[in-house]
Amino acid sequence: MKRIAWAAATRHRPAIDVQIRHRPRPCEPKHPGGVCAGKPRTGLLQFYDFGGSPSGSGARNYMPANNKSKFVIAGLAVALGIVLLIVLAELGPTPQVQIVSVTREDLTASITGNGKVEPIAPTVARAQFPTFVSDVKAAEGQPVRKGQLILTLDAADQRAQLSQARADLLAAQTELRNARAGGPPDEVAQLQGNLQNAETQVASLERTQQALTQLVAKGAATRDEVAQNQTALTTARANLQTLQQRKAALAQRASVTVDAASLRVKQQQDLVAALQQKVASATVIAPVDGTLYSLPVHKGDFVKLGDVLAEMADLRHVRVRAFVDEPDLGSLGQNEGVQVLWDAMPNRIWNGKVEQVPKQVVARGSRSVGEVLCSVDNDKVELLPNVNVEVRILVHEQRGVLVIPRGAVRYDQGQHFVLAYDGDAVHRRDIKVGVAGADKYEVLAGLAQGDKVALPGDVDLRDGMKVRAAEAK
Repeated sequence: MKRIAWAAATRHRPAIDVQIRHRPRPCEPKHPGGVCAGKPRTGLLQFYDFGGSPSGSGARNYMPANNKSKFVIAGLAVALGIVLLIVLAELGPTPQVQIVSVTREDLTASITGNGKVEPIAPTVARAQFPTFVSDVKAAEGQPVRKGQLILTLDAADQRAQLSQARADLLAAQTELRNARAGGPPDEVAQLQGNLQNAETQVASLERTQQALTQLVAKGAATRDEVAQNQTALTTARANLQTLQQRKAALAQRASVTVDAASLRVKQQQDLVAALQQKVASATVIAPVDGTLYSLPVHKGDFVKLGDVLAEMADLRHVRVRAFVDEPDLGSLGQNEGVQVLWDAMPNRIWNGKVEQVPKQVVARGSRSVGEVLCSVDNDKVELLPNVNVEVRILVHEQRGVLVIPRGAVRYDQGQHFVLAYDGDAVHRRDIKVGVAGADKYEVLAGLAQGDKVALPGDVDLRDGMKVRAAEAK
């Protein structure tokens, strides 16, 4: 047992002796007045007066029994406060959500896709034969006038070939004329003359033979004269027959020659035309007023057959080939409005219309698309050929209809609905929607102008949930 004594701190106050025990035992103060610690039946501390007996009216117990209920109530209050704090911590503060009002606007529904700009009627000059570029007289990107010289190619070999082809064509044409006349003119003329002489000779001998026969009957001519004339007549007839056969053979041979000669003439004419086109292609000129939007060659370059020399077109009117995904093709129609946007000029919009809807679906990478041809006004020649653009095809347009953001519309079991804000909470309200724009829905039923609806955010909103409103920007 340890004993600790305190001296009186002030006058007229007696010293107090405090006994602290390690195990319970009766308190036996050794001083007339003091305190015992560890008394089981009355509390941890017991005060004694100076006579050594427990104090009555002059001293009191440290923890009286009638105060235990107060501590129990206080403990319950503390526990209830802790539970309340936990519940409030779980609930958190009232969430803040963005609120938008139902407004009346013009709404346009569009189909968006990517596309590529193309000239409507481009002129592409290509090399018709391998050669060198002799000279270049224009610059890429400049406007050109009809007939303006762009560049020239070396065509010396083609000009020499053209001269020879023209000579061969003349020979073929002469052969064809001779064949159609029955043969070579001198041969035909000689044969015709011999034939006429033979026919005349035969006719003369036939008349003489007839006259001699009559004279023999009268005794005015001899039979030897008749026989000699008959022999001459037979020879003349044989000669005539030979000449006639030669004429027929020459005519037959000429008919065969006509077909061959006609074919040779046609071949030579085609060759001359091809060579003329090659020679002409060596001088590249602008066929119409427009823009020289591509000039990939320079003076002294060697070009192969088919290489592009220059590309020209009237770029005031261009065409956009839009690639529209297969599910959206059913909404397309002829002459629907088109808007074209280009990243290089983000504040510019070009207008046009649908010229041709797709007749088939083609694979483009991992997509199945239809190719929609759209004509676009390009008066300032800002859109360039072959650039990639964004295309919006306006399929529906409504004027002055009720609209809300698409993000505010929810969907559950075939029903569109919103969470309408009524001042301190949100409540589910079923709606009917119409045209769907890029970022807004047309509202056909369920909401009125000025009604407020909640937008989705970080908080998972529920029907009847208390919220604080913040106007959406």
